[in-house]
Amino acid sequence: MNRRNAIRIAPLRLALLAAAAAALLSVQGCYYLQAARGQFEIWHKSEPLDEVIADPGTDAVLAARLSMLAAARDFASEDLGLPDNGSYRAYADLGRPYVVWNVFAAPEFSLTPETWCYLVVGCLAYRGYFREQAARAFAARLHSDGLDVHLSGIAAYSTLGKFSDPLLNTMLARDDPDLVALLFHELAHQRLFVKDDTAFNEAFASAVAEFGLRQWLTARGEGGSMQGWLARQAAVRARMALIERARADLAAIYAKALPDEEKRRQKALAFSRLAAELNGASDGATWSAAALNNAWMASVSLYRGNLPAFRRVFADCEQRWSCFYAQAEALAALPAAERSNALAVLAGD
Repeated sequence: MNRRNAIRIAPLRLALLAAAAAALLSVQGCYYLQAARGQFEIWHKSEPLDEVIADPGTDAVLAARLSMLAAARDFASEDLGLPDNGSYRAYADLGRPYVVWNVFAAPEFSLTPETWCYLVVGCLAYRGYFREQAARAFAARLHSDGLDVHLSGIAAYSTLGKFSDPLLNTMLARDDPDLVALLFHELAHQRLFVKDDTAFNEAFASAVAEFGLRQWLTARGEGGSMQGWLARQAAVRARMALIERARADLAAIYAKALPDEEKRRQKALAFSRLAAELNGASDGATWSAAALNNAWMASVSLYRGNLPAFRRVFADCEQRWSCFYAQAEALAALPAAERSNALAVLAGD
């Protein structure tokens, strides 16, 4: 579009951001510099959502999808209890398929992911880059250190309400139900976020997306879309059952007092079996044993491992959002070990 960027950063805000960036650079130099550049690019390319929709030059399909997302954004605050702020009320086309690339890593004989610590958000089980080449270079360094590594392109991310996050072109590759679920997921991070607990945060946001999407589709009378989405979710749950069984097998292998070569052999067999089982599922995906490793498994478990616990909480709350959020906040307030145990109990009931 050939109009001037309608989003402006006030001089004072810019000065404060520059000062913050300088402080960050003194901690982890190049990494924070690329993060600051990536965030500024998003701001620079952001335009108010209503102006993009109304612009005659906007593709009709894009305008229709953005209008649908604008309605979902209002629904999120009015019906789901998610933050009512400036996030996802603007649009940015970054001209690439992903906004960031996340690098996950885990030791060769462990399913516990490596973590990296940052200001504001605490420690996370991944490291994100706004440029794929930088992510691949970092992944290569970790691999050379003997770690299992997994690289994943990410369609959206949240600044946790610190700034107004826009909708991105990178999100639009999904179909409408999954796109709305992604919107709810990212807003959920602004509703509740626990420092140093990626697994809790991602499962909580995934749960909000799941329950919220069901409510959204029901309200719109889109029974067909809901049935299709539920079928996909059933396939995901079946896949997760296979992954969790393999996870238990791998944990047992790593706990044995075996020579490293024997552990590698049994590990390879376990991932080969898992790939064959996943390929036998009827969801159309194709899995290669070579692409499966501890880091990949850690990334999957981070996003969905605690989902059964949150499903139980929502059911116990009789699908009342105020109760669900209160219970989630109570879990978040527990010390890490107690929180993990409480989630395990909920998932097992």
